[in-house]
Amino acid sequence: MRKILRMQKSAWAVLLLLVLGNIGAWAVVNRPASERPWAGTIAGVAFVPFQANQSPQNGDSPSADDIKRDLDVVAPHVQSIRTYQVGNGIDQVAPIALERYPNLTITQGAWLSKDTAANEAELAGLVRVARANPNVKRVMVGNEVLFRDDFSVAQLIDYIQRVKRQVNVPVSTAEPSYVWLDHPELADACDFITIHLLPYWNKVSVDRAVEDAMAAYRQVQERFPNKHILIGETGWPSDGAYRGAAEAGLVNEAKYIRSFLNIAGQQRLDFYIMEAFDQPWKRTLGGTAETAWGIWDAHRHQKFPMVGGILEVPSWRVLCAIATALAFFPMFFFVLARDDLKWRGQLFYGFLIQTVASVLVWTGTQALTVGMGTLSFTAFMVLIFAQLILFAVMLIDGLELTEVVWTQRWKRRYTPVREPLGDYTPKVSIHVPCYNEPAHMVIETLDALAAMDYPNFEVLVIDNNTKDEAVWRPLEEYCAKLGPRFRFFHLPRWPGFKGGALNFGLSVTAPDVEVVGVIDSDYQVTPDWLSATIPYFKRPEVGFVQSPQDYRDWSDDAFKSMINWEYQGFFHIGMIQRNERNAIIQHGTMTLVRKSALDGVGRWAEWCICEDSELGLRLFEEKLEAVYMPDSFGQGLVPDSFAGYKTQRFRWAYGAVQILKRHWREMMPGGTKLTAGQKYHFITGWLPWFADAAHMGFVIGGIIWSLGLLLLPQWIEFPPTVFILPTLSVFFFKVLCGLWLYGERVKCRFIDKLGAAIAGMALTHTVGRAVWVGLFTSGRPFVRTPKCEDQPALIQGFLHAREEVALMLGLWLAAAAIALLKGSDNRDAYVWATMLVVQSFPYIAALFLSTLNALPKGGGAEASTAPAE
Repeated sequence: MRKILRMQKSAWAVLLLLVLGNIGAWAVVNRPASERPWAGTIAGVAFVPFQANQSPQNGDSPSADDIKRDLDVVAPHVQSIRTYQVGNGIDQVAPIALERYPNLTITQGAWLSKDTAANEAELAGLVRVARANPNVKRVMVGNEVLFRDDFSVAQLIDYIQRVKRQVNVPVSTAEPSYVWLDHPELADACDFITIHLLPYWNKVSVDRAVEDAMAAYRQVQERFPNKHILIGETGWPSDGAYRGAAEAGLVNEAKYIRSFLNIAGQQRLDFYIMEAFDQPWKRTLGGTAETAWGIWDAHRHQKFPMVGGILEVPSWRVLCAIATALAFFPMFFFVLARDDLKWRGQLFYGFLIQTVASVLVWTGTQALTVGMGTLSFTAFMVLIFAQLILFAVMLIDGLELTEVVWTQRWKRRYTPVREPLGDYTPKVSIHVPCYNEPAHMVIETLDALAAMDYPNFEVLVIDNNTKDEAVWRPLEEYCAKLGPRFRFFHLPRWPGFKGGALNFGLSVTAPDVEVVGVIDSDYQVTPDWLSATIPYFKRPEVGFVQSPQDYRDWSDDAFKSMINWEYQGFFHIGMIQRNERNAIIQHGTMTLVRKSALDGVGRWAEWCICEDSELGLRLFEEKLEAVYMPDSFGQGLVPDSFAGYKTQRFRWAYGAVQILKRHWREMMPGGTKLTAGQKYHFITGWLPWFADAAHMGFVIGGIIWSLGLLLLPQWIEFPPTVFILPTLSVFFFKVLCGLWLYGERVKCRFIDKLGAAIAGMALTHTVGRAVWVGLFTSGRPFVRTPKCEDQPALIQGFLHAREEVALMLGLWLAAAAIALLKGSDNRDAYVWATMLVVQSFPYIAALFLSTLNALPKGGGAEASTAPAE
């Protein structure tokens, strides 16, 4: 108990320090700013004149005096109002408005429900009011009746047609956008379409709420190009519960409404803001949020100004509170739950969480106060989404760093078994898939397998789709020389890529085999590979045992050295961290799988070009356990060319997207087959690859945007600096984080760490392209990584990076043009140009690595021969 109390005191001290530090930072850096003002007249508001103490559910009705007072509040600011019923005294609104404000137009509604008799009374009243009051310019037959499933589409259409025959104004009904898309016959029956765009209910954050609403609007507009579209409701509540990313609040309500009004004004949209007044009686319909949509509160006081600052002092305290609230619970959970970390690790990652939360709130609110045009606003919404991805990657990298550097005790550390085997020597079948491989290289692999000290194994060499008999025939002959343990199979035309060949191997595996091993054809295993690993299969819950990929023949080649050290980072940092949560990536060499488990999950996937990782995921879904030890039991060959290096990584990234497309449901919170830790590692492990895809999109977008800045300055503006600077910071954090991790886990020189960082960065474009291709295609063929290639010529090495070079030059030219033509005293121009140059770093790395590969052997930096830990 004393230990727990001490831990809690330490944790609370860390939390207190983080919160106070956050508040202090906000106080120091806060500057007043103003949101884009709205000085014009509002096109329309939803008008429900129930007073603070009234409720239609109790039979209350607003009096004529109530309606007059409410019209006096609203009419000076709006062009039109929308009502929802004619009962409860609302039929008085039109004649009172006609008398007091004849220029105020009205969209009169009739409330429809499952009560047929009440519906008839509402429809009769609707017709009567529309005929008697010329200020009623259109009518609405029902409000969200299909959304509530009150009756059928056919019944609603019948009501609409009845009203259309009796009035001389346009007739419609109001529904969410998806209802119109699902029922085009409803649109045919209406004179215009009325959609509700309420992104709060869609759990959309206020920072992208207008974009979400406009996307829904455009979707309906594209579906019904010949119909006028009225936005019947749009707005944001000033109070209420969190809904996913949607946060109710007065600042956010003002932000949404102002932003929407500007967009709507620019695009000449027809709309009604939801709504004029807060309605306390709606609490029973949907909680606090239902009560708080008004521009005016229940006492008819304007809740926020349409012109003037909304982030002025002391408003920054609200934002500070939001940032603190966003970060506090993750920090609270992390600091108190991670008692396996030293307090410095708790402080570091808590600081990172709080910094990310504060920067996101700060950039989101500050950027939206600049007063951007439509294109700039749209671009910002895309950029803020990208920033979210970048910060997610930053938190992932930060957690990896925290756990590697400051973990006090590791839960799952496995070491090679050095004890005598005893009676447990299950038969192992080693499968060596080949495709057009150099015979001398495979023979060395077979010699190493023959030298293993394990007594009970067989080796199956499976050559598939090699057309040249001179390539595979020597392997067949050599297997015959090695004896009955070694069997050779040639498959002239075989489907399913590598997975298909491995499944064939399973079909001819000896019936008494209990464990299946797979190694690539270039791997030379150590004699103790099986004797040091097989004993872990004594535990029935172990599904597979994995040891890292390791490499040889790289120490005298700077290009290969950089690639080798880039690989080592994954196997000696990422895999060790993943192993703590039983969430390693299975890779298809140096892997041992329990055969019964392999058969039980349906064998190797032939639809996926990363059949190894996909199999590992299925084994985890069956609640099996993986054993990973970072000790090397075999070495293969690194790719000989930059093209081969890219081909290999493209295959891995493309395969990852295939896997996610197949298994995404299990990655979701509702998935039950994977643990939370496994979901975390599989999602976050692949998220950086999606960030690379986003980088590719934003590079192209940045070049196009730069052209817009130069050619269309009246339409295109610089993105806010407060967004760009954090983006640059994330990039440099990733680089520093990688160097720090290597310093902790990989025994190599600083130049090797730097080389590994450059090698990984050089693949950014390849990975990004693979993700984009993977998202929109399937069934891309398996492309092997060539081994024992000749060194490329210098021009060929340059051509291997031609796409990267083209993008690099595009970024440099754009940056130079912006700096020269838009620089001078414009700080934003230099910041934007700097970001363009930083975005080119991965392409510079690709050109450097490709050129280094083509230099005479031994060129470039001296390679290190230091072993990996």
